[in-house]
Amino acid sequence: YNVVRVGDELQKVLENNGIEAVHIREIFDSPVYTGAYDRSLAVVEDTLAEYPSITTVIDVHRDSILTDDGRAYKTSCTVDGAETAQLMFVVGTDAGGLYHPDWRDNLNFVSTLQYALNRAYPSLMRPVNLRTQRFDQHASPGSLLVEVGSSGNTLPEALSAVRLFADVLADEMTGM
Repeated sequence: YNVVRVGDELQKVLENNGIEAVHIREIFDSPVYTGAYDRSLAVVEDTLAEYPSITTVIDVHRDSILTDDGRAYKTSCTVDGAETAQLMFVVGTDAGGLYHPDWRDNLNFVSTLQYALNRAYPSLMRPVNLRTQRFDQHASPGSLLVEVGSSGNTLPEALSAVRLFADVLADEMTGM
């Protein structure tokens, strides 16, 4: 439930910066991962229909990285003296054959945001991960998937990272 808590923090920081946010708190990969994106897509589409003014859809994840011996790997950096989880954007494409004609718009959005984050916090971002899956990002322009740390990071490290992310995202969205 750490990822839901990270989403709560993201929503709070965005709203504190004047950005209205809707947080879908459902967990879609439990009890099984298979079909998680089908389940989440239905809820995302319902939410977009209910709130047609939504311009950005953020899918929050925690990267699962294991060492060769099965230990959880930690992606972290130091920002203002605090250990912080690193972030990574995952951008889906249509290369796997599924409908996603506007994936380049999402890539452009993520690239602009990554640039701003790198300027503000040079060690916070991992490289963008361009993938052949679409990860429901076809549902709306301005969709992004953000990995907030990895399986080895602590909740405080993830919360620290998402606060930095939300502040920069809010600045980008409001033109500040």
